[in-house]
Amino acid sequence: MTALTTRVFRLPDLGEGLTEAGLVQWLVAVGDTIVTDQAIAEVETAKSIVELPSPFAGVVTALHGEPGETIDVGAPVLEVDDGAGSGSRPASPESVEHDAYREEERAGSGNVLIGYGTSERATSGRRRPRAGARVDSPPAPPSTEQARSTPESDASARRPVAVRSPLVRRLARDLGLDVHTIAATGHDGAVTRADVLAAAVDVAVDGAAAQHHGTGAGASTDEGVLDGLSVASRERLSPLRKAVSAKLARSRSEIPEATVWVDVDATELWNLRAQMAPEGGKAPSVTALLARFVLLALEDHSVLASRLSDDASELISFEGVNLGVAADTDRGLMVPVIPRAHELSIEQLDTTLRELSATARSGSMPAERLRGSTFTLNNYGGLGVDGSAAIINHPDVAILGIGRIIERPWVVDGQIVARRIVQLSLVFDHRVCDGGYAASFLRRVTELIEHPMRAFGRV
Repeated sequence: MTALTTRVFRLPDLGEGLTEAGLVQWLVAVGDTIVTDQAIAEVETAKSIVELPSPFAGVVTALHGEPGETIDVGAPVLEVDDGAGSGSRPASPESVEHDAYREEERAGSGNVLIGYGTSERATSGRRRPRAGARVDSPPAPPSTEQARSTPESDASARRPVAVRSPLVRRLARDLGLDVHTIAATGHDGAVTRADVLAAAVDVAVDGAAAQHHGTGAGASTDEGVLDGLSVASRERLSPLRKAVSAKLARSRSEIPEATVWVDVDATELWNLRAQMAPEGGKAPSVTALLARFVLLALEDHSVLASRLSDDASELISFEGVNLGVAADTDRGLMVPVIPRAHELSIEQLDTTLRELSATARSGSMPAERLRGSTFTLNNYGGLGVDGSAAIINHPDVAILGIGRIIERPWVVDGQIVARRIVQLSLVFDHRVCDGGYAASFLRRVTELIEHPMRAFGRV
């Protein structure tokens, strides 16, 4: 009889040296047969929600962690019996494929999620499971009668499911629904948004939804008292919130920042934008127009798109700008980056900004698109805010904030008239430049906004 070989899949480094990830939901169950590269769980990193593929094929014997818990890099995620004995069987196609992935990784292919962290070399130097952490041993195979009666072993309960849209998957997760149990009506067998909503109605009728929404994942009730008030609950910060907290704290502690701001008459730009819409199309967004003006102003004020070295002894200047654009999402603040934004036209900036915004809000933004900025633009006017003393997006040295563009009384040629006014706020690192330089940059942006036709020969 051939002995089974147990393989342990450990959480890989999902990018940028992340040390942990939050488990959102399992996509497989104990007893399932999986193949190499099959998605086995959804995890939330400090950057986005991603599906975690398995580097092993075989039967799942153990799952480590519950939804809402945090898994350290290098800690076990799941265990698989691959059915291979000690040299008594020829290699299966799946194992051959896995070996190829391992070779790819050693060659530096960048195939991070496939087999990464499963070898001794990949896991060395990474964080080990916390002392005292619970590590389940593989459970004994269920009896025939148990397999016939338990839902976990029912193949139909965990059938393969197609969810093409990350928005649909997120909707199901937010409603507490298992996508494997939702009847799919999509033309290609995929679960649609309507399918998820219909399933949610059925669950609500059965009374299960109320139980699910009582306590969110990662939250726990606490009957204690703190400063005279009863504690309603305690909820662990998500990986994204932790990352944002650490980055903002570092910015405040390291950067001696200063702020300058100005009110700008954007009436001409407002009226001109309405005339820029192609027939049957949309006019470029205000953010795209302002981004282009900012990029033009940075050509003559490149220090504001530079960086300081780690020891702050050198100023690193660049040829061009990687533009970070702050985006408010349900998961928190993200700053996706437009690489080499100085090379793009207004139309290209507008298209890219719309795509970045949609991707960030869907929770599917890859980690590599959230790093590398050299200047950040934050249009908080869409949130109904006029002004803000923003925090610099480390390691940038400046961030420009844009408030609401609203009608206000304004003096023109000695007369008080209604004009479209916007407040611009520039926060800069006082180590790299002084107020005069920052004010010069802001005046240049102001000139382009108030007289946009002067810029159109260069955009």
